[in-house]
Amino acid sequence: MPTAAEYRDTHREIVLGCQRKDRNAQRQLYSHYAKPMYNLCLRMLKHSHDAEDVLQVAFVTIFSRIDTFNFEASISAWIKRVVVNRCIDHLKKRRLLTIDLDPGRHEAAAVVDEPVYSEENGYTVERIKRAMDHLSEGYRVVLTLYLFEGYDHEEIAQILGISPGTSKSQYSRARKRLAQLLIENKPS
Repeated sequence: MPTAAEYRDTHREIVLGCQRKDRNAQRQLYSHYAKPMYNLCLRMLKHSHDAEDVLQVAFVTIFSRIDTFNFEASISAWIKRVVVNRCIDHLKKRRLLTIDLDPGRHEAAAVVDEPVYSEENGYTVERIKRAMDHLSEGYRVVLTLYLFEGYDHEEIAQILGISPGTSKSQYSRARKRLAQLLIENKPS
């Protein structure tokens, strides 16, 4: 089993191979990241055919721009950023990404208490995913970027072209709406 240093060196070699346009290295990078990036696309876009299309566009972008990758960040973070940006582009192109807030109320959003989501309370992953499918695109995108992808509100604001306050407000409202959907559709 390779050590962490050997793994990083192996990963570095794959990236360097991709920068040299080595097809084998490109296949290795794609096979390593395609599934998690597809799942990210699916969470953001909701439809499998859209997720597949955007994933392919993202990897075309990744391979065409990999020579700009300079190893200052991790390759996984760089790839994730490209994929998220392609998802946002797709939503904007289809005019599905809307911010659901009154412009005067961005900064004053209150944080809602976190509901306790556990299987003991009847909250399965599948049930939460189904409820998220009923959120507006704007809510689902902010919730996905914050909860699942680990972006902070400053980063989300930069990605979406909104203020950090709007991101916080969208997130707060998305959590509240998700909790409401889960309560409304609670199994008997």
